[in-house]
Amino acid sequence: MYLDNTVYMGLAEDQRVLLDPKMCNRHGLIAGASGTGKTITMKVMAESFSDAGIPVFLCDVKGDVSGICTPGEDSEGMQKRIDKFGIRDDFEFKSYPATFWDIYGENGHPIRATVSDMGPELLSRILGLTPAQEGVLNIVFRIADDKGLLLIDLKDLRSLLSYVGDHKDEYTTTYGNIATQSLGGIVRSLLPLESQGGDLFFGEPALDIHDWIRTTYDGRGMINVLDSVKLVQNPTLYATFLLWMMSELFEQLPEVGDMEKPKLIFFFDEAHMLFTDTPKVMVQKIEQVVKLIRSKGVGIFFVTQSPSDIPDSVLAQLSNRVQHALRAYTPAEQKAITVAARSLRANPAFKAEEVITELGVGQALVSFLDSEGIPQIVQKTSIICPQSLMAPADPGDRAKSVQNDGMAKYDEMVDNLSAFEMLEEQKAKDEEQAKKDAEIEELKKQLEEEKKKQEKAAEAAAKKAEKEAEAAAKKAEREREAQAKKEAARAERRRQQIERQLISTGAQILKRGILNTLKR
Repeated sequence: MYLDNTVYMGLAEDQRVLLDPKMCNRHGLIAGASGTGKTITMKVMAESFSDAGIPVFLCDVKGDVSGICTPGEDSEGMQKRIDKFGIRDDFEFKSYPATFWDIYGENGHPIRATVSDMGPELLSRILGLTPAQEGVLNIVFRIADDKGLLLIDLKDLRSLLSYVGDHKDEYTTTYGNIATQSLGGIVRSLLPLESQGGDLFFGEPALDIHDWIRTTYDGRGMINVLDSVKLVQNPTLYATFLLWMMSELFEQLPEVGDMEKPKLIFFFDEAHMLFTDTPKVMVQKIEQVVKLIRSKGVGIFFVTQSPSDIPDSVLAQLSNRVQHALRAYTPAEQKAITVAARSLRANPAFKAEEVITELGVGQALVSFLDSEGIPQIVQKTSIICPQSLMAPADPGDRAKSVQNDGMAKYDEMVDNLSAFEMLEEQKAKDEEQAKKDAEIEELKKQLEEEKKKQEKAAEAAAKKAEKEAEAAAKKAEREREAQAKKEAARAERRRQQIERQLISTGAQILKRGILNTLKR
């Protein structure tokens, strides 16, 4: 409850426990075992911040936070609590302005980010890439920038990875070695993210972080509720979203220093998922954002079961503490209780380590920063009751809130021209060009074959002509020889005829000579 410019969190005996909004950008922790009242504490804070004009973002892990858009229900028990906290004149059951979000788009407006907004460094941390794979991913993003390829969704990234793999030899001298194994490792790392709904988270229209920093006409801060019932079952996507959100706030918001009240307060429920099996470099990134985002006017409250769920480097930045009951059934749990107690400023009236195990539902050990930024001594506090419904909202009330919150622009995914389409178009052009080149090569081949056929035919014709000429020459020779033989035969016959004629003539002469002689 917001009273006199402070957040009234509850009673420690007869003393009110107050949280100064000015100190909320020093961040905080709400811890405790399941069923001890962490969600109620978160709702009380969210309502108070909204009344103070501070926009809020919180995760609805179990589905019961949605009741914040519906007035609470009166009962005898509630009346007793109202009297107990001395707020009879100030308390009223009321609804709060709420905008519902859901990465899967089922129970609220979708939340989307582009792959380019995520960037290679953050994406590498989320995917758990090796240094070599991260180096290749940086090259892939650089190629996208140089070629004017927008990386909006995961199919854009997959398409570009495939393209770079096909053309890696062309880029080696410009960007460095691009190992096929590293590309394959990146593709494999995308599979868990895709299977958990990454294809829904990455896309357009991308969320404008300023749409979370809104107030209503009466000055109340908008409470942005992320439906996380399904999301927390997919830890990779949940961690991806939380880390992206912190980085986006840090990059988008200007430096403002210390303000009278923060611009925005975030509650990260099930915060241990952000750190489970998290590489050291990612923890360092989170620690850096948590440290520096204070000057942007943003406060972050981590909500988890035990302070030991949060790395010490991050836990050290959480100055406002609400510690609900912890159970000590195992040595590890006993150690966690000791650590939680020692992180609180001691109260000489009791031992925090003992009280933590004795707290009832709705009770907590609370230590906030005072107006000077000094941790107050821890106090055993009964947390005040929320003014909205302590149960899931009626589906009709929720639907009405979604319909009237002015964020319908995010409801329909838009598939704008990006790397996938451009590379597919280029691929189609390349295939068409390759087809034309193949046709040209085929024509060249046909022409070459036709040329060879013609040359072969010409060669055959030449050989035939040569054979025919040779045959004709032989025939002519034979004819000449035959003619010569005929001429020789005629000559022989002529000679023989002449001889016969000579012989006949000689005989006649001789006969006449003899006759003449005889006559004498």
